[in-house]
Amino acid sequence: MKLTCNQATTICDKSQYKEASFLELLKLNLHLFLCKKCGKYVKQNSILSKCYKKKRTIDCTKNQCLCDEEKRTMENNLKEKL
Repeated sequence: MKLTCNQATTICDKSQYKEASFLELLKLNLHLFLCKKCGKYVKQNSILSKCYKKKRTIDCTKNQCLCDEEKRTMENNLKEKL
């Protein structure tokens, strides 16, 4: 049931994209209760995600968005590297 900090940050990232299971979220919350460094990571990660979403919204209104094909290519490249 115990998580390492690396596992906790991975679950944190997954949870932001709604990919974490209920059990993973439960483990993460327990870990965050005990580990202040990971709690700080969660806050910083949340802030970065909000900033990115805001920037993306602004860029899309200026027609500077990636097309669907470019998005798929980037997603595939990221999956290959993971």
